[in-house]
Order: sequence, then structure tokens, then C-alpha cells
Amino acid sequence: MPSSSVEDFRRVLFTSTKILIISGAGLSAASGIATFRGTNGRWRRYDAAKLATLSAWQENQSTVWQFFHYRREEVRPSRPNSAHEALARLCTSSLRKSVAPNATVTHATQNIDGLNLEALTKLSAETGEESDAQLVEMHGNLFDVVCTAHDCDYRAKNMDHPICTALEGTEKVVAEGNIEPVVKRADLPHCPQCQQLLRPDVVWFGERPKRIHDILEAAKTADLCLVVGTSSLVQPASKLPEYVRANGGKIAVFNVEVTNHSDEADFLFLGACEVELARILGI
Repeated sequence: MPSSSVEDFRRVLFTSTKILIISGAGLSAASGIATFRGTNGRWRRYDAAKLATLSAWQENQSTVWQFFHYRREEVRPSRPNSAHEALARLCTSSLRKSVAPNATVTHATQNIDGLNLEALTKLSAETGEESDAQLVEMHGNLFDVVCTAHDCDYRAKNMDHPICTALEGTEKVVAEGNIEPVVKRADLPHCPQCQQLLRPDVVWFGERPKRIHDILEAAKTADLCLVVGTSSLVQPASKLPEYVRANGGKIAVFNVEVTNHSDEADFLFLGACEVELARILGI
């Protein structure tokens, strides 16, 4: 059975040398961000998860862009919560010294909302210190775009509101009882370099996560893995704790409910991440 002893966990944390954090949707729940699954799993008349696929893109770029425009506008007003802030402190050397003085940190997040990066940026502005951790947005970022042309290397951060004129207001149309809008392909976001269609630079189901080799290497060498706010259902993230365990490392799960593989963890802390993380990490 996993332990819920804060004291025992802190002893392990203090002696750790390589920490891997794996975070998921539960980390951003307190920031008001819905997930693809559960009661929020539908958008208009579509299964939201099925729109995050290459086949959906090939079938109808307009519908997919409308969905991701909706997601961008949904996320835009959200701000990091205390759980993001606690992990940002763990990812900052001078603040980490009191709880894990000899550790390096890699944070692999499945979230595409950008709030982990925002929390780090905010903390850096407050302390004047850059994070020394590796933050890997393994599924990409809603506010990044990439050109779909094979011979074009355009990739950029795009915070435009809206991202293009034709998508403005489409996130509200159906909610207000109107007919689903038709947006022409020619009016969707296009590359400023080659004029080909842009797509959201997020990892769709069936695609390879970003920097997966770096993440796997971190998992294979970590002596402590924090699994935060994730159901541990989506591969390959769900397999990462197994690599840590195979290396003799410890696993600590932070979640609002028991999840897949929770019974195999060394530590299990149930409760809202925005409450439990700061309390248990002790930073």
C-alpha cells in the first residue's frame, strides 16, 4: 500500500538527485480549464478528443481550427494556480535547496495551456532567477503554430486575439443558438513565409510527443517521480513511472482521486493539487 506520510516523503525528496515531474489536466483544474474527457468531453456536436487527430484535420481543417480557436479563447484568461506555483518553486534552484538541495528537475507536462511556463516566468520576474529545470511541454502549446508545408520550417508563438479575423466570434456562435459557422480554408491562419496553411503546434492523438527521447532519458535516470493531476491513461506518459521504478526510484502520486497505477506508487496524496502540493513539498 502507498504511504501518505509527509515526513517520509520529505526525507526521500531531500535525498533525491534527479526528480521527474509528470503533470496532467488536474494541475490546471483550479485555473478553470476543462479537459477533453468526462462531462466536458464534447464541443458542439463533436467528440472533442476526436478533433485532436490528424484524420479530423485532413477531413475538415475549418472545424479543427474553430475548435482550437475556442480552446485558445477559453484558456486565455486563465492564470497559474498555487499548484503551478509550487512546482515552479521546485524548479528553481535557490528555492529548491531547502527541500532537495542536490537535485536536478525535469518537468514533463501533458498540458497544452502554457500555465507551467507562465508560472516559471512570473516567479523569475519576482526573484530575478531563471529556472534551472527542464520544462517539456510534451503535447505542445495552444499558442504555438507550425506550418504544414513539408519544406517550410516556420514555427512560432502566436498570441493574436483572435488568431485570424474569420475565426473571431466562432467560439460563441453555437452556444448562442445560431447555426454552426462555415469558415473558408483560404481564411484560416496561413504561414507568413510560404502562405501555406498553419496548424496548432500541439501533439494530436497518434503523434509522437515532443522531446520524447529527453523525457525517456530523464525517466530512466530519475530517483524520484512526482505524478501530478493525471489519470495515467495516455501513453507514453502513463509508462514513465515504470522506467523510474525499474531504476529503483520512488513514485509519489498527487491527485484528487485514486488513478491508474496509484496502488503501485510509494506515496499517494489525495486531494486538490492546488492545496496539497504546496503543503507536502514544504517550499
